[in-house]
Amino acid sequence: MDHAGQQEIPSADPSRAELWGYVEQYTFGPNQRVAVKVHTTAPTYDLRVFRDGPEAIEVHFASQLTGKIQATPDNAYEVGCGWEDTYSFTTRESWSPGMYLIVLTADFNGKRLESEAFFVLKSAQPGSLSKTVLVLATGTYVAYNDWGGANAYRRTLNGVASDEPAPRLSLSRPMARGFLRMPEGAPRYADSPELPPFGHPRYPWLEWSFAYGYSRHCRDAGWATYDRPFAHWAEKEGFVLEYLTQHDLHDNPQCLAPYQNVILVGHDEYWTSQMRDAIDRHVDRARNVSRFGANFLWQVRLEEQGRTQVCYKDPLADPEFEGDNPQTTSTAWDFEFIDRPGASTMGLTGMGGIYTRFGTGAGRAAGGLTVYRPEHWVFENTDLYYGDMFGHPSKIVSFEVDGVDYTFRKGLPYPTHIDGAPLNLEILAMAPAVRGEINRRGYLLNGPVDDAGALLAASAAGIRLRQHQALEDNIHGAAMVAVFTRKGGTVFNSGTTEWVNGLIQNDYFVTQITRNVLNRLGVGNVTVDGSGR
Repeated sequence: MDHAGQQEIPSADPSRAELWGYVEQYTFGPNQRVAVKVHTTAPTYDLRVFRDGPEAIEVHFASQLTGKIQATPDNAYEVGCGWEDTYSFTTRESWSPGMYLIVLTADFNGKRLESEAFFVLKSAQPGSLSKTVLVLATGTYVAYNDWGGANAYRRTLNGVASDEPAPRLSLSRPMARGFLRMPEGAPRYADSPELPPFGHPRYPWLEWSFAYGYSRHCRDAGWATYDRPFAHWAEKEGFVLEYLTQHDLHDNPQCLAPYQNVILVGHDEYWTSQMRDAIDRHVDRARNVSRFGANFLWQVRLEEQGRTQVCYKDPLADPEFEGDNPQTTSTAWDFEFIDRPGASTMGLTGMGGIYTRFGTGAGRAAGGLTVYRPEHWVFENTDLYYGDMFGHPSKIVSFEVDGVDYTFRKGLPYPTHIDGAPLNLEILAMAPAVRGEINRRGYLLNGPVDDAGALLAASAAGIRLRQHQALEDNIHGAAMVAVFTRKGGTVFNSGTTEWVNGLIQNDYFVTQITRNVLNRLGVGNVTVDGSGR
């Protein structure tokens, strides 16, 4: 393992203990063949498939499968692994829609090996079981997945680790350890300790990942950290969900048509324009979006038949910037030349907030949201009043958050709309945030404010953010809970990546607000017995 934390780099050395697998597509329907591509130095391995719901339901098992060492390109993170199929099974109509994990286990000279792959099973007749669909943030999964030695933040080349991002990332590779399964009680961003006076910032999730051999990015993205706890909570509450991925939105522009409510959870930072189109079209059909997440920031492209995700971030580095259609450049949505501000789709934007309770980035913030419009339907049956704070016991305002440019009038926050915020956007609750960590004392920081290289390079070249003359003007922001409507559709946005921790901790206010949103925006949802909610 190196100091960048990228430890899952296959060697094909038969003396090393290796076991990984993946499937070529993220979503399947019933009666479809799932081909698993496995590389292992173990002589045999077992394969188990289960639906990862509140109760794990095993649907398939195969044992003593013959292991195969597969040749892997050095830059598999970019071009894909190219492994051969080693095993396949067929999905069944009796399997419930949901997230399915493929767990691989093997014994290598007395050492137990274990890794996971995944696929989403969609409904045979979309919308027949539920009018609410959970869309997994697979664009962000891909961006943070550092299996093979690189992701959108850092890479390891020839054994040398650096903070140089990889702009091209393949979907045809395994997920890094921790993206699909995590041990109960492993620290998350909400567990950041209080920053003592003049103290060194601590990052418990990062320390834990190094100590136990997980990807350093295992709490940044993935099913295990965000979508899974939300899905389990919702299903236990009696909400019936169907499932899709962001890549389904890209590949099938009409895939949301059967649904009334789209749920987005956790960290959904990376989107293609086609994925955004699907969400905008959904709202314009007088349908709804329930977003319990944050950090809406980067436009990406899919190339190579959708198997390569591209995000240069620095527009000057992307060949598309000098092409016929620079609006397809893979960079921040809020640059003026993209002409599609993030807030116009989600109501809020990553550029309006970014960090809180993150090292020295608002490191002593309370972790909760202050209520400004308690009479709004979002707060029904919560007993919250103006000025109350909620979510602070479970520190739901941690890590990355979204907001908009705003002002105060007579004690109430209002958007200024200079960043493309919808004209009827209502800011319901807020908390302070900053663009990064301030390095006053020369500490080793995880996300310093002066480390946004791609954005700073663009700013130095005169490429401006929509809401500011220069990037340097955009240091201070806010986390926000906000709601807006358009053409009869409603978008709720929690503005926090760690909202789900309030559900994990059974925080009364967070759980009640979540119920309010799902009950109101999921009108027409179908229960297990077929009746309407």
